[in-house]
Amino acid sequence: MSSKQMICVREVMNGNFETIDGLLTVHEALAIMKDKKAACLIVRKRNEHDEYGIVLPADIAKKVLGQDRSPERVNIYEIMTKPVISVSPNMDVRYCARLFDRFGLALAPVIENDQVLGVIGYNDIIFNGIS
Repeated sequence: MSSKQMICVREVMNGNFETIDGLLTVHEALAIMKDKKAACLIVRKRNEHDEYGIVLPADIAKKVLGQDRSPERVNIYEIMTKPVISVSPNMDVRYCARLFDRFGLALAPVIENDQVLGVIGYNDIIFNGIS
């Protein structure tokens, strides 16, 4: 009987994100995403009792462009998802894939000791997590 080797989220996560303040406008945030080639934006906590937020390109498309709102007049905090569903760096990628399916996620931050270490998406799981 063959046993499968466990692959942890830590092994396949990526650093393709930027951390921003929720008060930025969507226009400013888009400039950061373009400049840094970030797949998503993680919104910083305002204090120790707050939670992280997340903004994906789909959020901007649906909540700003699709509703004919001005990117210069919409703040990130208005369109972010908060609290964000995060994963542990020690989670098995199989459980991560199940979590994504159950909650309709495409990408999640990897958080340890209240610090964002990276992000993980389906591409990371599929292309790096299957041996």
